[in-house]
Parts: sequence; structure tokens; C-alpha cells
Amino acid sequence: MKAIALFSGGLDSTLAIKLIIDQGIKVLAVNINTGFGSTKDRLEHMQNMCEQVGAELKIIDIESEFLQDVLFDPKHGYGKNFNPCIDCHAKMFSVAKRVMEAEGASFLISGEVLGQRPMSQNKDAMQTVLNESNCEGLLLRPLSAKALEPTIAEIEGWVDRDKLEEIVGRSRDRQLELAKEIGLEDFESPGGGCLLTDANFAKKMFDFIKYDTFEVKDIPVMKFGRHLRLPDGAKLVVGRNKDENAHLQEIQNDKYYHIKTIALPGPHSLLSKNATKADKELAAKIILTYCKTQKEENYSLSFNQEEELQARAFDSREELAPYTIM
Repeated sequence: MKAIALFSGGLDSTLAIKLIIDQGIKVLAVNINTGFGSTKDRLEHMQNMCEQVGAELKIIDIESEFLQDVLFDPKHGYGKNFNPCIDCHAKMFSVAKRVMEAEGASFLISGEVLGQRPMSQNKDAMQTVLNESNCEGLLLRPLSAKALEPTIAEIEGWVDRDKLEEIVGRSRDRQLELAKEIGLEDFESPGGGCLLTDANFAKKMFDFIKYDTFEVKDIPVMKFGRHLRLPDGAKLVVGRNKDENAHLQEIQNDKYYHIKTIALPGPHSLLSKNATKADKELAAKIILTYCKTQKEENYSLSFNQEEELQARAFDSREELAPYTIM
């Protein structure tokens, strides 16, 4: 007997896997990457969680499919920000069902808890996800199983329902108790792992789609730096620290110039290649405003190491407010 788990790397999905493995069922933990997860690389953490509970980990990339089918035209709309949670969950379960069939597994599991998220984990929303993904009866939610209708795995006796949980609501006391019982270590505190639920990230997304068609290659650009929109429409991204500079430096996207300061420590920046001369000059001034410069002194900046521009910084960062998205 084998099950496929929707795995985020968080405590709930780890515990759900453990409850099923403890019943002698092999579990393949599937992490589905939409492109909008954490800005941190969580592979090592996910592998650690799987090793502790005895599951195998598989990563599946659906960035292109997610953009095409879900993000910009969600059937069930957005949450508070740019998050199409119900449509996203349905997409993930339909992908997991494909994996289940390919792997010869018998059912699906997830770490969802009834009532933990009022909008996406109430009974109606959870049923909608099953209907949209054609997973009715196939998806077992071990942490809330006793508060939900029995699934095929329970009805057929593959899983002992009495050994599952009846957690409902936002309290995490029972999950922490279970983690202690099984000796689970280094698990993450709960939090919104999806960037689309973040208000500031949503601002960047809404701004982007006003000016450009969003593509998979644009996802990394959205994840790092200060984002500004210049008067003639160009987008400027300015690194905020050493880590962000490193990430921005690695981005390969033909829509943008890579801009570096010359003979002056400064942030790594990106600017739309369709920028007008006025926007280029303004971008240079903005970038220098985030450097330690001398008043009234001109400095040079390199655009893709092909073109140089001289500019001087604004007197104050407050002058950047009209262009700042976040």
C-alpha cells in the first residue's frame, strides 16, 4: 500500500505523513513548486523532515502550468491579496492525483486542518477543492479525519480511522503534542509560506501586470529587492542587502539591464530594457541614493557592462517615494 502526500515541509504535513506511515503504508512526499514559495531554499529542511518520519521526497515544478491555468484567472477568485488559494489547492491535488496514478499509489493525504484557515480550510472550501480536482474520496486529511466524512482509504480498511486525529481550528496544541510524542526535531513554526498571500508582494504583482505580460522568467525578479516604477513605465529593482544582490546578480531575464555602480560600493539593480533615456537617468540617480555618496558629485554606473551613465544621488531617499511600489 502506498500513498502520495502533498508536502509543504511544515509541521502539519509532516505529522500527517507520520500518522499514515505508522499504519504500515509507504508515503511519497510530493512538494509542488508553483514558483511562489519562500525566498529561501528549503530543500535541506524538507529532506530532514522526510528522513525523520521515514518518507521519500519528490519535488515537482509546475510554474508554467500554474501561471497558465490558475494565477491570472482563478475560478474561485483571490483571497485578501494575490492568492487564489482554492484554485491553487485544486491544481496541486490534481497534480498529486497524476503522480498517484503514475506511482501506482492508492490514495492521497494532506496536512490540512479543518478551520485552521477560515477562507481556504473551511468545510465548503475543502469540498470545493475535492470537486475541482476530481479527488472526491481519494484525499485523506489525517489531522482532521475524524471531523470529516470517511474516505475510501478508511472505508476499505487500508487505514484505521481510530488512529487518526480530530483537530479542528487554529490552536496548534495537539500538533505540538504529537511532535513531542514522536520526537520530531527542527520543525518550522507555522506561517504563510506562499508569497502571494503577502500584501507587499501582491502590490508588486498588481503593478507588474499593468505594464507587462507575466512569464515564468519574471518570478525570480519579483522575489527580491526594492521595486520602483518610473514615470515612463520602466521597472527598477534595487537590491537591499548582500543576499539580495547575490540573487539579483544570478537572474537571467532578457527584459532587464543589470546595473552596477563603478568604483563605488552599491546595490545590484535591474532596469527594464525598454526604459527611455529619462527613465535610465532617473534609475541611475535612485540607485546612487542607496549608496554612500558625496553631495554634488557625479558617479558612473554600468548597464550590462556595455553602456555607462553618469549621475548624482538625490539629496534624500524621501524623494524616491513617488516611484516606490514597495
